[in-house]
Amino acid sequence: MAEARLAYLVVRNGQFEGTRYPLVGEETLIGRNPTTDITLLDENVSREHAILAYDEATGAYGFEDLQSTNGSRINGKRVRSGELNPGDFLEVGQTQFELILEEPGKPLENAG
Repeated sequence: MAEARLAYLVVRNGQFEGTRYPLVGEETLIGRNPTTDITLLDENVSREHAILAYDEATGAYGFEDLQSTNGSRINGKRVRSGELNPGDFLEVGQTQFELILEEPGKPLENAG
């Protein structure tokens, strides 16, 4: 049985800098709609902007932009889909996130 993964998207800019969103499900929906897993109050974000899906085989997160109007970026490069690994930066609208992976038994580094 695999060890529990403790992954977070941590906001790295703006008034919500330092906010941590735990990635607990197999999929995490990001958007402006209040029903999304991570809701951003940003007019540059579509109602259902993007989705992250955990791939247990690779230990990475697959990313897909859901045909948003303003697109998404991983490490500064505009993408429709891709892989998000620990330490990568994801930009959705005006918000920049960093994917942080906490190793079991080790405290989360500089997450705030």
